[in-house]
Amino acid sequence: MTLNCVVVDDSAIQRLSIVKLVENHPSLNLIAEYSSALETKNGLNTHQVDLIFLDIEMPVLNGFELLDVLNNKPQIIFVTGKTEYAFKAFNYDATDYLHKPITRERFNTSVDKALEQHKLTLDFNEEEGEHIFVKSNLKKRKVYIKDIKWIEALGDYVKLVTEENSLVVLSTMKSFEAELPEGKFLRIHKSYIVNLDKIDRFNSKNVEVGAYEIPLSRNKKTQLVDALNNI
Repeated sequence: MTLNCVVVDDSAIQRLSIVKLVENHPSLNLIAEYSSALETKNGLNTHQVDLIFLDIEMPVLNGFELLDVLNNKPQIIFVTGKTEYAFKAFNYDATDYLHKPITRERFNTSVDKALEQHKLTLDFNEEEGEHIFVKSNLKKRKVYIKDIKWIEALGDYVKLVTEENSLVVLSTMKSFEAELPEGKFLRIHKSYIVNLDKIDRFNSKNVEVGAYEIPLSRNKKTQLVDALNNI
């Protein structure tokens, strides 16, 4: 198994040190290296990337701000000279957090984590059905698409309502929406995304999912009708 990766750091010296570690690892394929978050954002539009080695403190956009604007996030290993960002990095669902200077042994441990997570993602069991992984209460959880009823905005978090329970996940609505399969979900309100298969009935103001009423934005009704007709 090989992971396509990029290295992002505004310091040429620090970037070179990570690039050398990447190039000497048999399970990593270096796609590109970038000196800024803006370069990275543009580059990810043209490359299929599995893993980003990402510096945090960069001009214009820092590493966290870059992740906020990415729709489809690869795995992230943060690389920084400061330990103060570690908790925030964990909330961004980082695979690992490397503190400079980095030893080869510590680097290899991070790559092993990334490989394990990549394998977990690829282990798609057709019998179980399509699923996504989310982090809630500091744990990775598998959620089956068919079980999701709706997603609700909660400030810097979203609430994922399923058939069995509710999970609170650190994410924007836009980012979470990008993780969902096309044609199965629709954002019917600025604060709600609904599973089209779970809709029982609707009118001009609300969508009913079981006993719950979810607000429907006036400008979304036509889009909802079209989406339901195309299921």
